[in-house]
Amino acid sequence: MYTDKVLEYFHKPKNLGKIKNADGVGKVGNLSCGDMMYLYIKVKKEGKKEIISNIKFQTFGCVAAIATSSAITEMVKGKTIEEALEVSKSDIIESLEGLPPIKIHCSVLATEALAEAIYDYLLNNKRPIPKSLEEKHNSIVKSNEILAERYEEWIENQQE
Repeated sequence: MYTDKVLEYFHKPKNLGKIKNADGVGKVGNLSCGDMMYLYIKVKKEGKKEIISNIKFQTFGCVAAIATSSAITEMVKGKTIEEALEVSKSDIIESLEGLPPIKIHCSVLATEALAEAIYDYLLNNKRPIPKSLEEKHNSIVKSNEILAERYEEWIENQQE
């Protein structure tokens, strides 16, 4: 079901943890499966370039969620903000040598967590936010609001 690469990243995740005083934090979740991802970035300026110098993750989820989180951190460490934003779900799937079709959404979550961390970094530093990133952020915010509402409903139903 899972490739050896997926299992490797699951059993020995790279860049697992939290960065204190991160320059940007991305938090995303998925309604259908309950996975939650947090991605933390540190950005270093090299001339006019902004490089992701450190990146860590905390993921609460399945094998694929942890593997995709670990994979994206390896893929973007040392890249510029612009290069990091170009990483797609297909790039993650390819780096893991495949994912079961039912787990493709985990690669989407990983790209969304990265986008949110970069959005947070740009916002905190009063930097211009590309239109495509703004649109992606707005979509993620909407999904997170729905997730929070459904969670509250579930809690209320458990108390009855």
